[in-house]
Amino acid sequence: MQGILGRKVGMTQLFAADGSIVPVTVVEAGPCVVVQRKSAEKDGYESVQIGLVEKVNGNRISKPMKGHFEKAGVAPVRRLAEFRVASGDEAKAGDSITVSIFAEGDKIDIVGVSKGKGFAGVIKRHHFRGGRASHGSMFHRAPGSIGSSAFPSRVFKGMRMTGRMGGDRVTVKNLQVARIDAEKNLIYIRGAVPGGRGAILRIRKAGA
Repeated sequence: MQGILGRKVGMTQLFAADGSIVPVTVVEAGPCVVVQRKSAEKDGYESVQIGLVEKVNGNRISKPMKGHFEKAGVAPVRRLAEFRVASGDEAKAGDSITVSIFAEGDKIDIVGVSKGKGFAGVIKRHHFRGGRASHGSMFHRAPGSIGSSAFPSRVFKGMRMTGRMGGDRVTVKNLQVARIDAEKNLIYIRGAVPGGRGAILRIRKAGA
């Protein structure tokens, strides 16, 4: 298996062997269950669909999804994700996936949704410098010109302007696993990862 789903717990720090302090993010990874095995013959590519095992109200699961879970012989889950696998992988529906697929020192990629910041101006959103703060200036935090009037007489697409900030899908690559706690399904990741406390994360082996 190349990856697992997890929930961000928060940040703390560990002591390295040389006594230095290492900031880490604690993620409760799994346990997960394989819901579907996709093959090149039937689906055109090799992958597994996994679900994060957590308490789910069965009345909130749609009939099509109930049939999907019953076909796999697993309990309903709320969070699903797909991970590519090699053609010779023998994973099948019903298999359990735990944090033990990773080891201390492994390089991993984290995919999550960044914290939403709401509506923000260009200084906060795009790191514009702004104008002079002196008395009489009327150009403190304004964006300035966004296009010429004569030509092209319009605003180009992609112009950096004010707008909604955050809440985007973010991938942080090549983070290092600092510690694994298999009994509590915890993985300690060196550095920061996207999202706030409780955010759902996709954790995969680097380069997978």
